[in-house]
Formats: sequence, C-alpha cells, structure tokens
Amino acid sequence: MRLAFMGTPDFAVPALRALHQAGHDIVTVYSQPPRPAGRGKKLRPSPVQVAAEELGIPVRTPLSLRRNTEEHAFFRDLKLDAAVVAAYGLILPVEMLDAPARGCLNIHASLLPRWRGAAPIQAAILAGDHESGVTIMQMDAGLDTGAMLLRDHVALTAHTTATTLHDDLAAMGGRLIVDVLNRPAFPGTPQPETGVTYVQRLSREDGRIDWTRPAADIDRQVRALTPWPGTFTTLGEQVIKIGAVSLTSDTTRATAGMVVDDRLLVACGNGTTLRITRLQRPGRGMMEAADFLRGQAVAPGTRLGVETPGD
Repeated sequence: MRLAFMGTPDFAVPALRALHQAGHDIVTVYSQPPRPAGRGKKLRPSPVQVAAEELGIPVRTPLSLRRNTEEHAFFRDLKLDAAVVAAYGLILPVEMLDAPARGCLNIHASLLPRWRGAAPIQAAILAGDHESGVTIMQMDAGLDTGAMLLRDHVALTAHTTATTLHDDLAAMGGRLIVDVLNRPAFPGTPQPETGVTYVQRLSREDGRIDWTRPAADIDRQVRALTPWPGTFTTLGEQVIKIGAVSLTSDTTRATAGMVVDDRLLVACGNGTTLRITRLQRPGRGMMEAADFLRGQAVAPGTRLGVETPGD
C-alpha cells in the first residue's frame, strides 16, 4: 500500500518500522522540525526523522500545515492509498485529511473516547484506570473524534509507569496498524457519546507534589509523570526531583509533607504515608534513597514542600 507516515517522538518509531517491515511503500515521512537540544543547543532531529533516514525514506519537516497550500498540493500529488499518523504534533487540515484514497489513520494511545488530547498515557495512570490501550482511528476534522477501526488493551497495575506503558502501547500500535492495513476495507465504529474526556498538555507545574493528597494519589503522580515532566518537591531551598516512591501500610498523625523516620518515610494526606525510594538533588543524577542520604541526611521532622519565596 502506498503510504505517508506522520510522527515525531519515540512512540511513533515502532509503527514506522512495522509498516516498513510489512512491505508497505512509505513514500515520505512527515515529522516536526529538528529542535535545539543539549548543552550546545544544536539542532536535533526527531526520533522519527532519525528512523526514517536510517530506512532511506525521504523526510519533510514543515513548521506548519495550516494554510500551507504548497504542502497541501505536494501531499495530494503523492496519490496515497492512506496516511498513518502517530503523535505527529501538528493538526492536519481538511485538504490533507481528504487527500489519500482511504483517508488518514491515527494511532492513538488510549481506549477512545476515554482520553482524547495530548497526554493519554499519563492521564490513564493519574486517574487510576485499570486498563489502557491503543485505538486505530479514522481521522476527521475533530480532535480524536473519528470512527474506531481497531482497539486492543493492556492492564494497568500498581507498578505501571509512563515509561513501561509508553513502550507497551508503542509496540501495540505498530502491530495494530499493520493489521488494519491488511484488511480490504476500513469499516469503523462511531465513538460513544459518553465517557469522553479531554486531557491537556502537561506542564512542569503538574509535577509539583502536594503532600496533603493521599499517598496513593502521589504514587500515581510519580509513576505517571516520570521521567517527563517529572515530579518534584522542595527540601529547604532545594528543588528535589522524585523518581520513585513506594506505598506503605503505616499511618501517622504527622503534618503532611513531614519526614517521619530517617529513611524518607513521608506523611501524606488522610494519615497515609509513602517512602521516597529514588530522588535527585540539583546538579546530580537520579539516585537511590540510601545513596542520597549518605550525602545529605534528612532528619525526621523535616518538612518537604514548604514553599520558599519565588519558588
């Protein structure tokens, strides 16, 4: 099948490779332009661009598609059977949605319509969902509103992190899109009108830990937002990143945010507690709690999350 592939981050790479391995004719790849990265702020191509170039597929990186009539004409002239979109990051105008003979198909990292929008992987963990998955969707002009072509799910456990779920769903997306494209037609099922939830883009502030929340909520926050945008708290004047925590059965009457033993057991809301197991001080790498404490003791009674002026 003659295809264009449109994607940018690591999540999209397994699908690109799966389509290539399945023998589809991927005539071009669209990805967001290289961005400054690292200390030198050198332009770094996206993971999808890197993968496409390794496969010998031409890559296009327009800054915008809106009112980009030259790009619309180029895309139309490709005479595509279909386009596959996976976390591309740019909205496709109607002129491009309608150009391929069988339309544009989106690999969406949720069981639609549960999480529409920008961060479905993190949202599922934050909400305490029992399952997540991938939906292959026929794209239309709405935001993740098109007919569902194929879905598969994966169970979420108390140990699921954004990293593990991302990798599971990325691999699943590659498998499902190949399955859909092997079919002679793309019959779709309209999305239900109920259970629709939109999730916004995440920001750094979403990672700030509020110790007055129950420990289970904070545990989900850490698992959902690590490594990006990351979770953090304050320790005196330092901003400390939290890489992992473990829930405990201990209860306490201590004030939320207070360290209650010498191994980083922390009081949370409703008398619950959790133990910080991985953390990072400014200018250092993420480390196990025992290693952190050898370099900086945190005495019982220390209060985390106490805001300093200008924080």
